Amino acid sequence: MSIHEVFMPALSSTMTEGKIVSWVKSPGDKVEKGETVVVVESDKADMDVETFYEGFLAHIIVEAGETAPVGSAIAFIAETEAEIEQAKSLANSGGVAATTSSPELIPAATASVATPALASQNGSNHKEGRLVASPRARKLAKELKVDLTTLQGSGPYGRIVAEDVEALSNKGKQPATAPVAPLAPVVTSTPAAPPAPRTPAPTTSVTAVPGQIVPLTTFQNAVVRNMVATVSVPVFRVGYTITTDGLDKLYKQIKSKGVTMTALLAKAVAVTLQKHPLLNASYSDQGIVYHSDINISVAVAMDDGGLITPVLQNADAVDIYSLSRTWKSLVERARAKQLQPQEYNSGTFTLSNLGMFGVDKFDAILPPGQGSILAIGASRPQVVATADGLFGVQQQMQVNITSDHRIIYGAHAAAFLQDLAKLIETNPQSLTM
Repeated sequence: MSIHEVFMPALSSTMTEGKIVSWVKSPGDKVEKGETVVVVESDKADMDVETFYEGFLAHIIVEAGETAPVGSAIAFIAETEAEIEQAKSLANSGGVAATTSSPELIPAATASVATPALASQNGSNHKEGRLVASPRARKLAKELKVDLTTLQGSGPYGRIVAEDVEALSNKGKQPATAPVAPLAPVVTSTPAAPPAPRTPAPTTSVTAVPGQIVPLTTFQNAVVRNMVATVSVPVFRVGYTITTDGLDKLYKQIKSKGVTMTALLAKAVAVTLQKHPLLNASYSDQGIVYHSDINISVAVAMDDGGLITPVLQNADAVDIYSLSRTWKSLVERARAKQLQPQEYNSGTFTLSNLGMFGVDKFDAILPPGQGSILAIGASRPQVVATADGLFGVQQQMQVNITSDHRIIYGAHAAAFLQDLAKLIETNPQSLTM
């Protein structure tokens, strides 16, 4: 008899437990090696999880909506249909404990994170001989009795998405293949493939009832762990007033081309960090870690109450138009919980912008593993004294930097803010070059 356990995988270095978002396969369904069987929510994203074995999904231990510790069994896969009932009996009699004592069972970690591969230039939706489709597309195809092998995927890199299945079912013909999107730059030693799109499940809003205790979401628990971890770090804060008339004028000129203010601010910070590598560094027990890349994390609030920081990789080197397109994509996928770990945990400096909510000024909490975070307030008209002794009105914003005092001192932060203000006030046009 060969029955394999599917274990809860560790999808990130900080993940201690995972939540089952949905099971792509149902008990009794045939599964192929490398096929997605379940979608798991980690600290920051929903990830497809594949099986290492071919067989039948015999029994689900952890149902959708439930959580389980990393490394614990969440399902059984039987190699033959005849062994399905034996797997159910195993689950009812103790599951994991039985697998460690029975020589007939294989207690191997059978779950792995699905890594989307680049499709060929013609938009092929096959990866190493198997079909590449989102979990929702597979489920919908099963319900509508649509043969996925007849579809040409319209998702990035040829992946079949739910809309392709619906289009074929409604029109009785294959949908046209969308152009293959270019791969966004990712700075790693080995080029990483972009994440495959997945249609997110509808967001369920929780209405608070007086006296009720609402459990924290996976995202909120991740924020709690990060905030607790940063309490032990000695930090200091420095504020600065920056005149934004020139930046506001530039933004109005290029806004129609898809440029966002977030991208402009990230670009300005990244360019300034080129002159101040210490502000882009982080502390370690061995000393100061000077990062070779300038990756700007930007805090984004999630609909379910969590917080995530998508990362603009190499923000100093990417042009403002590409940076804005990348940012738009990151935000969309962050809110759909489709980001890959590299896209939210590789930041070297963080921006937190509450100015869009009308906040004048605030202090931000330093993220774990970074040296600084910049809090940005709203830009407002202020009456100021001009150099010729007259009064005038200028747009100004308040920024406050929080830094790790173990490696960064007040003079370092002040010099950085001074250069950032100089760039924004006197040469904002350089951000488009």
